[in-house]
Amino acid sequence: MQIGILGTGNVAQTLAGRWLAAGHKITYGSRDPMGKGDLGAPVAPLAAAVENTDVVVNATPGPASLEIVERVGAPAFAAKVLVDVANQASPSFDELVYPNSSVAEKLQAALPEAKVVKTMNTAAMTVMTEPGSLPPSTVFLSGDDADAKATVTSLLEDFGWPGESIVDLGGIASARGPEHFVLLFGALMRSLGTPKFNIRIVT
Repeated sequence: MQIGILGTGNVAQTLAGRWLAAGHKITYGSRDPMGKGDLGAPVAPLAAAVENTDVVVNATPGPASLEIVERVGAPAFAAKVLVDVANQASPSFDELVYPNSSVAEKLQAALPEAKVVKTMNTAAMTVMTEPGSLPPSTVFLSGDDADAKATVTSLLEDFGWPGESIVDLGGIASARGPEHFVLLFGALMRSLGTPKFNIRIVT
């Protein structure tokens, strides 16, 4: 699968490394592609990273995500699966940019022909991409398109997530829950002294 990742930071590089190992092709999208050095995969301008891809991943900082995708333009995302892994918290994890909404909802509204799926934002990306490093835990999906969620489920399975650990929360409006969890995540990280943890849903 050809995956375009918007962003070149630690989250983007962690995702890229694991998907490259699974056999996918990766292109990073950056506002400054010439200044990024060797990231193990091509780095292109944002719009070029969206073109000719099967899936686009938003791994940009949540407070800036909307402006970044609007710069590329809605037509570029038409009919594409857009995996949103961003969080909307401030750097100190104590304030939300969209207290009555979510980054995912804002992206879906701005890109009406895209198929936005929210996932992988409730734990550190090193945990999300290596779920076997902890006892069984949970990852969530939110989105309005069933086929898009099936595609994202297959990408999660590439990381080792078993089907019973992937919880579909429903439509894109349900992304508010996982995004607002970032406040609790920040408090837990400070309390535990490590980001190496996740939550597990039990019934």
